[in-house]
Parts: sequence; C-alpha cells; structure tokens
Amino acid sequence: MENVERPGSLWRVDRFCAILCITYTDGGIKVKAARLYGPGDLRIDELGVPEPGPGQVLLQVLTVGVCGSGVHYFLDGGIGDDRVKEPFVIGHEFSARVAALGDGVGGPAVGTRVAVEPAISCGECEFCLAGHPNICKNILFCSTPPTPGALQEYIVHPAELCFPIPDAISDAQGALLEPLGIALHAVSLAKLHPGDVVAILGCGPIGLLTLQVTRICGARAAYVTDVVPERLAMAEKLGATAVFKADEGDPVAWVKAQTGGRGVDVAFEAAWADETVAQAAEMARNGGKLIMVGIPREDVATFPAHAVRRKGLTIKYVRRMKHTYPRAIPMVRDGLIDLESLITHRFPLEKAAEAYNLVASYGDGVIKVVIEVGT
Repeated sequence: MENVERPGSLWRVDRFCAILCITYTDGGIKVKAARLYGPGDLRIDELGVPEPGPGQVLLQVLTVGVCGSGVHYFLDGGIGDDRVKEPFVIGHEFSARVAALGDGVGGPAVGTRVAVEPAISCGECEFCLAGHPNICKNILFCSTPPTPGALQEYIVHPAELCFPIPDAISDAQGALLEPLGIALHAVSLAKLHPGDVVAILGCGPIGLLTLQVTRICGARAAYVTDVVPERLAMAEKLGATAVFKADEGDPVAWVKAQTGGRGVDVAFEAAWADETVAQAAEMARNGGKLIMVGIPREDVATFPAHAVRRKGLTIKYVRRMKHTYPRAIPMVRDGLIDLESLITHRFPLEKAAEAYNLVASYGDGVIKVVIEVGT
C-alpha cells in the first residue's frame, strides 16, 4: 500500500466467491459517513477508514449523485428484496481520488481522479464469461446491502473498476458518468437506427441523458413527456423535438398526433409512474420496442397485454449498464453530452438527508442533485 497511514479498519472483498467481509477495530482515523437507519432516517456518523485489500484501491470520495434508486432506499428502506436491516451507507454514482493502492495493484496511480463502476461482478459465472457482468449471478453492488455505498469520505473498491477521468471533466460530471452509462446501455439495447422516432417518458436525469444519446445516435425525432415544467424545459434545451406536460392531457394521443397515428419506433420508459408503463406500450408502433429503464416503487409492472401482443412489441429491461465508461468518458470530454446543465443543486455531506428529501419531493425545479463529499 502506498502513501497512506494504515488505518484502524479492515475491509476485504472475496470477489470470486461474492462474499463481503467487514471488520472494524477500535482506534485509527475516523471519517464522516451518511448512514441510513431506516426510511427517511439518514444520519452523519463517524467510521474508521477502510483498508484496501489485494486488487483494491482506497478512494477518497469527491462527489456523489443522488439517484432514483437511492431515493427508493431513502423513502422505503430498500428496493424489492434488498432491505436495510442495520445502519448502511448508500450512494453509488460517484467520482473519487485514488488515495492508496492495495497489494498487487499497479494503478490507477495515487492522486488520480476516477469515475467508478459500482457493480462488482465475479468474472467467472456463465453471464460474466458471456460478456454480461451487469447480470452476474454473484454480483455485489455498491450501496446495495451488504456492500456499502459512497456517501462516506473514504471507500475501497476493485482497482479495475476505477476509470481515470481527464481534467476537462469535473468531479460532479465524473459522478454523472454512471447515469450516462445507464442511458448508453438503454440505447444500445434499443438497437436504434438512424431516422428512428422515439418517445421518452420521464425526463429526470436518466431520461434527459437518454434523450441526448438517442439524438447522437441518429433519432430523427424525440418526443418527451413529464409533469415537471423545469424538466420539460431542459428537454427542449437538450434536443427534444417536442414536449408534453403529461398531467394536462393524454400523452398517448399527443404522441400519436405527432407521428401521424403511427407511433414511435422505440418508447423509453424512464419515469415509472403508475401509468407510464402502459402509456409507453400504447405509444410504440406495430413491431416497435419498449425499453424499460425506470425502477418501480412497488414490485409491479402493468402492461396492456392485448395491445402489446397485437403489436408484437419487443420489451427489454435495462439492468444497470455494461462496458460503458470507455465510451462515456470521451463523449463528455469532447462535448458531445451535456452533463453540467443537469446539475441544479449541490449539498455538503452533512446535508445529505436534505438532498434526498428534495429529490423525493421534486421541489424547487430539481433535476440532478450532487453531494460534495471531498475536494
């Protein structure tokens, strides 16, 4: 290990067996962490500094994005079967600086700023070997129990999942490379063709990034719906052909009118309100595609079965992302994707609960909130 005092806390991830072992000892350096104790109960605690094991790096966390799945944890104490049963650090969209190297790690070098892939796949199961680490059977995911997240001043992570970012990308933009990765994966699943017409239901950060990616990939028109005026205005700025406030009329009829009754080639569901799944299915043309990006608060999805069957729709769910950072980083560096405009609010770590409450309330024109942990 290089250039760091050995702290009083040990953390070992047995990556190949997908077992997480955490041991804390008394003494050593103490650092701040925001831990979730239960629904709506996010507190600032002091923890020991973790120590990187073989193949890992110690990261000083710089910026953490507040994401939709994190809001689910904050409001409900979990998602689906993944529940918080003891105080737990959340947050998985983050940039960091390498503070120390574990045994056998040759880089990234100490001091390097990195964007972090939060999913730790085993590398050995059938799906990893087939090139699909995002659906690894043994996956560990940063901020999903038992793997702590990034709302803490220091965290350890596999070195191979840390991607250096250039000076042209800010700490906050580095954190947003993760949601950009989701958008890139969603559009890849859609197999979009130049000249296709798309609908995007929900223009939170993922929806707005999906909009930008579809336009770069040659979508001829992009029709966007939401209920938040500020988000619709941002969609227009970022290339939407037209936008529609979904609580002031019929979004399906609007999309059909915009497309001469045909519908869209691809409908991206990125909101997961009670009605948006069915709306997306109704908007798609015969033989079209429905790409499910949003995460439901309840473990239920309702489709208009006959419409889906009659149209012969292809439905794909987006499970996080895979192999996207090598594409995402140069796209942002070269100005092809606008991340900075999405950031509407910034909070310090001490006000993490306020940040999550703001996102959950959709208040104050919020689009993307980042929490600034370090410098």
